[in-house]
Amino acid sequence: MFDLTGQFAVVTGAATGIGEVIAARLAKAGATICVADIDGSAAAAAAERIGEGAQSIDLDVSDPASVSRAIEALLKLNKSIDILVNNAGLAGKAAPIWEQTDADWHRVMAVNINGPFYLCRAVIPQMRSQGYGRIVNIASVAGKEGNPNMVAYSASKAALIGLTKSIAKEVAGEGICINAVSPAVIRTKILEQLTPEQVAYMVARIPMKRTGEAEEVAAVVHFLASRDCSFVTGQCYDVSGGRSTY
Repeated sequence: MFDLTGQFAVVTGAATGIGEVIAARLAKAGATICVADIDGSAAAAAAERIGEGAQSIDLDVSDPASVSRAIEALLKLNKSIDILVNNAGLAGKAAPIWEQTDADWHRVMAVNINGPFYLCRAVIPQMRSQGYGRIVNIASVAGKEGNPNMVAYSASKAALIGLTKSIAKEVAGEGICINAVSPAVIRTKILEQLTPEQVAYMVARIPMKRTGEAEEVAAVVHFLASRDCSFVTGQCYDVSGGRSTY
């Protein structure tokens, strides 16, 4: 079930956290993985931990030139990209909107929405040429409900859900399925960027009354990245312990 043997997958922001766990799960399912991260040495270390022939590449998702170079290099080496997981993201500064600067806003948007746009734009032409592809964008329940003191993050994840639905319809008849996953608060190092009050706010709204685990997100991504996901596209799957029900 959900076998990925013979497929090549790129996972961004995969040097640590949810991204690394996703990459490791896809590798165990048979995919050859590229750990793409702005920290090249950390990406290489993660690829070594994952094993299974995993590759790594230095990638700044907020820079369209960096994206173009990376995708070109990967296609020369691997011939095709079958799976793309847009996981790289920033939480941003914890503060109300009147304390957010232009730089705070643009920094989060550059990574969380511009990055997936650049990567989808770079990868989809090749997926169209082979008549197959799977793209999974890691959004957030904040994109559906909005978290206070996280205006840029919430807005960027809402935009990512919209981007997912729009592009999915553009290529729905070409063997390419594009979906989003919206986790609630997950136990990773990104929580260190948030205040205890922010974490408590989010956990209090989860009916299961706990944070999620990265492995629980990876399980959903695994299905959406597989050939078994053949009639599911343009959807947003919540991994939220019951927080979101729409």
